[in-house]
Amino acid sequence: MISSSYDWQLVTETANEEFVKMAKKEGLDKLAANLLFERGIQSVEALRAFLQPSLDDLHDPYLLHDMDKAVERIRRAIEDYEQILIYGDYDADGMTSASILKEALEELGAECQVYLPNRFTDGYGPNASVYKYFIEQQGVSLIVTVDNGVAGNEAIAYAQSVGVDVVVTDHHSMPDILPDAYAVVHPEHPDADYPFKHLAGCGVAFKLACALLETVQVELLDLVAIGTIADMVSLTDENRVMVKYGLSLLKQSERLGLQELMKIAGIETETLDEETVGFQIAPRLNALGRLDDPNPAIELLTGFDEEEAQAIALMIDQKNIERKDIVQAIYDEAKTMIDLSKPAQVLAKEGWNPGVLGIVAGRLLEELGQTVVVLNIEDGKAKGSARSVEAVNIFEALTDHRDIFIAFGGHVGAAGMTLPVENLPALSDILSSYILENQLDQALKPSLRLDEELDLEELTLETLKSFDKLKPYGMDYPKPIFYINDFQVESARTMGQNNAHLKFRISKGKAGFDVVAFGKGHLATEFSQVKGMELAVSLSVNQWNGNTSLQLMLEDARVNGVQLYNIRGKNAALPKGVPVLDVNQDLSELAEQSAIVINQLPVDKTALKQVFKEHDFQAIYFKNTIDQPYYLDGYGSREQFAKLYKTIYQFPEFDVRYKLAELSQYLKIKQPLLIKMIQIFQELGFVTINEGVMTVNKEAEKREIAESQIYQELKEEVIYQELMALGNVQEIYDWLMGE
Repeated sequence: MISSSYDWQLVTETANEEFVKMAKKEGLDKLAANLLFERGIQSVEALRAFLQPSLDDLHDPYLLHDMDKAVERIRRAIEDYEQILIYGDYDADGMTSASILKEALEELGAECQVYLPNRFTDGYGPNASVYKYFIEQQGVSLIVTVDNGVAGNEAIAYAQSVGVDVVVTDHHSMPDILPDAYAVVHPEHPDADYPFKHLAGCGVAFKLACALLETVQVELLDLVAIGTIADMVSLTDENRVMVKYGLSLLKQSERLGLQELMKIAGIETETLDEETVGFQIAPRLNALGRLDDPNPAIELLTGFDEEEAQAIALMIDQKNIERKDIVQAIYDEAKTMIDLSKPAQVLAKEGWNPGVLGIVAGRLLEELGQTVVVLNIEDGKAKGSARSVEAVNIFEALTDHRDIFIAFGGHVGAAGMTLPVENLPALSDILSSYILENQLDQALKPSLRLDEELDLEELTLETLKSFDKLKPYGMDYPKPIFYINDFQVESARTMGQNNAHLKFRISKGKAGFDVVAFGKGHLATEFSQVKGMELAVSLSVNQWNGNTSLQLMLEDARVNGVQLYNIRGKNAALPKGVPVLDVNQDLSELAEQSAIVINQLPVDKTALKQVFKEHDFQAIYFKNTIDQPYYLDGYGSREQFAKLYKTIYQFPEFDVRYKLAELSQYLKIKQPLLIKMIQIFQELGFVTINEGVMTVNKEAEKREIAESQIYQELKEEVIYQELMALGNVQEIYDWLMGE
């Protein structure tokens, strides 16, 4: 059945005529003007600043806490030919952060090395043993962290204790106790009031690079765009400026590694946008850090060797394929461990790759609508990630139980943790108790903002071009989603590997558009048949065989009223996961079911109707398989009964046990109907049957066929079967719900 995943909230605010006129002068249509107006951009000045962001809008890097100290220490290190270590992180933000600072320092002539920690051997953030190696073996005397460090008290204290200064640049949540570093550069530092608090790690690194080089480093903004989009920070204020410029740079990137990666990924640079980065470039970079040593990414992003760039790009792309396979394998295993009697799932097993468990937990959360924890077991410890539904604050649920963990951290919707294996039952109990005791409804759907209602007849490719002028979209400035409710579904077909996805066409009047629904291939029947459907969609461009057209991307769908589906076709399969009705079994469990399949048509029509009067199903699938299809031959015509009587009248005795097939062939009446007709004759006294031998009663009283109870029941059965086999689903539903 089709059921919405979100609670839809349709925005009703519209722009005034004056603002629409201003927007039109800037090349925007009314729909785009409304979007900006409802998002708070309501003046000429704000409109122009938004559409034409300037690098002059970037904030002074020296407004960041300790920026002056950081610049002073790094410049001193360069002047004194000190060895500098750039210590990054294993995700795309960490990779781009390190690459940004590396290029800035090299331009200044610094002696620097880059190290990205391995998540499996080093863990996240500053690592004392790694610091010790670079200090003792590589002669490092200054460490600069990027995208980490604000919580690395122990390792930083070690470095400072042996005379090695540490400059921290980070953007993660500020702990209560900051490390005793030489400098801490952080947009949320309490001792400075930086105008924008939501820089990514690469944004902070970029600010340091600009301060060191005393000018805005435009050529580094492509890396800032990748890291900022990948880390899903707020795409407002100066992040929007940097990403907008950075995306323009990416379209004409001179970085050999990125060129090779985009070529392998099949990315068309002319259509590259924030979604290209978020769904194609960033996942490939992240895959490297999830599965292996992330350090080759630095050479990919900053190197000049074409052959090496190609080799690294191929390797990273292969890691991404491997990552997908690993995720699918763990997901399939984890599904078999689910216990739906519990309000939260804690799933743990040996041999699961810790680098992808957050992805698996997210997929299971989406499917189950429950809080999910997925952990790998190794050496008596369970380590992994949690993802929670909107109603459950996973951090709040677990933060008072830190005694069961070796390590724990997180926020409202996600957490990471390590705990002894023997504490897994306690973890499950704590989560379940938190949900039950607080009476949290995990079925509550997250809200979905619908920006405007679309009229298909007014939708054109120019509409999409108008909204493209408002890019880039991202966190706190989401891609617009539209509401559609007045349309007809013309067709639907599956597509993609294993028919996992769906494309269906909708129309209104002369306007028609394709809608692409990822992951909805199993609902092809539903989308092609349902009435009263409403859609939440975003706009997209489809380029095929040199043609460019507007297509819609399904974000969510819902249906008003009962959903009725015809699956009576010979090859139509039963829907997976939907219970099949059996009127002869205990029907009390049906109260919890939202959908039902009528497969084998029950003989007891009264019992069938009673089920639908007592249960409020949201979806009904009509397979209506009929064991003995009397409707195909009817209930016997007057001529058929007359011909039967005339034929058997000629025989003093007729052995129906052995001659029935011959009689059926002679009369051209199918055997099931013929048997019923003979039974009717017997009931009316026209014949007698003794041990299979039928004898005509030539003295029988003349009676009408309609007087036979068997005839009346057969007639009623034929009418019932005709409705169930040939009627439309609305007619069947009306009969089920009728008296």
